[in-house]
Amino acid sequence: MKKAIIDYKKVTPELLLLLQERYPGGYRDRDIIIFDDHHNNTIEAVEVKTSDTIYLIKVSSKLHYTMTNIDNDSDELEEIVPDDAEDFSEE
Repeated sequence: MKKAIIDYKKVTPELLLLLQERYPGGYRDRDIIIFDDHHNNTIEAVEVKTSDTIYLIKVSSKLHYTMTNIDNDSDELEEIVPDDAEDFSEE
């Protein structure tokens, strides 16, 4: 299974819907995964799984705002495919 770390700016509408399904009341502190990246920066992220990929989506206030204000039938969100997502592996 592929694994990727992505920024909230690169979250596709499909991933955003999966986030809402996984965290219907919003994510909480216990849902946040904290780790250090290869640059020794502390990353806080929430996990979302698709059939072929596990995504760690970096947490920010903008991610929370987007999750709470998304309209499922809206075309306002521009689809951005996370091609440049950082790969990660479990150690």
